[in-house]
Amino acid sequence: MMAKKPGADKDANTKINIFNSISEQKLTKYLDITKRAMEIMKIIPPEGSHLKKAADDLYSMALSYYKDACHYRDQGDFVTAFACVNYAHGYIDAGVRLGVFLGDNSGIFAFEYKYDEKRRR
Repeated sequence: MMAKKPGADKDANTKINIFNSISEQKLTKYLDITKRAMEIMKIIPPEGSHLKKAADDLYSMALSYYKDACHYRDQGDFVTAFACVNYAHGYIDAGVRLGVFLGDNSGIFAFEYKYDEKRRR
């Protein structure tokens, strides 16, 4: 294999591939989706229960990652902000899937939990 000359890939490294970058528009879209999810979801378990504590912990993590995403966006670090917002939404989806958060049918939750008041005893 022939060695490449130093700087031979310079042009390849400086090109922006739109499929490998996070635009402000894309980041704003996912921040908005996650913010809406946090506004819509409800914590289901009753006060004092072990599941309520677990739900509160999941929500706290989602909120912390969401705030981190906003901070990194404001600093211009869109890649880290995008990672944080995806973690935030992952915590929300996990809570919905576990049945400790109630989502809705808006399409912003990966898993829709069908809560049936009649079945709750």
